[in-house]
Amino acid sequence: MELATITFWFSSLFIFPLWFMMWFLPKHDITHKFVGDVRICVFPLVTSYALLLFPNAPDVLITLGSQMPTPELVVDLFSSDDMVILAWLHFLVMDTFIGRYIWMRMLAAGRPIQVSMPILLMCMMMGPIGLLAGILATLDVKDDISVPSRTIE
Repeated sequence: MELATITFWFSSLFIFPLWFMMWFLPKHDITHKFVGDVRICVFPLVTSYALLLFPNAPDVLITLGSQMPTPELVVDLFSSDDMVILAWLHFLVMDTFIGRYIWMRMLAAGRPIQVSMPILLMCMMMGPIGLLAGILATLDVKDDISVPSRTIE
């Protein structure tokens, strides 16, 4: 079995229990244990992405580092199966990380599952739109990422 196929299936299957817990068991201890720990939630996905990235890194770096990205250049870069799967893994990592962030904000804001579940579903399916909806639904939450805790020098 090819590396791209293995990383695709591993990552695609790995995320489902995480999303299920965030959607339907947002306050459960098991969700806090697995989703709450970034090492468990995101690191395996990043590892899967890195395994496929390393053999393809020269192509990515040379292509995007040697010329200004254009639509044609990006389409050409993603013309191989490995690069398409690499992009898919990138989506999975980033959408899961965004979902975890919004899940934490929903908990901090005390939002009910009727609010958090549809927004987290948007995070999985349409990451940036889910992120926007999650932030708008939790504007009353102050966190150390979106509000600086000290002056910036």
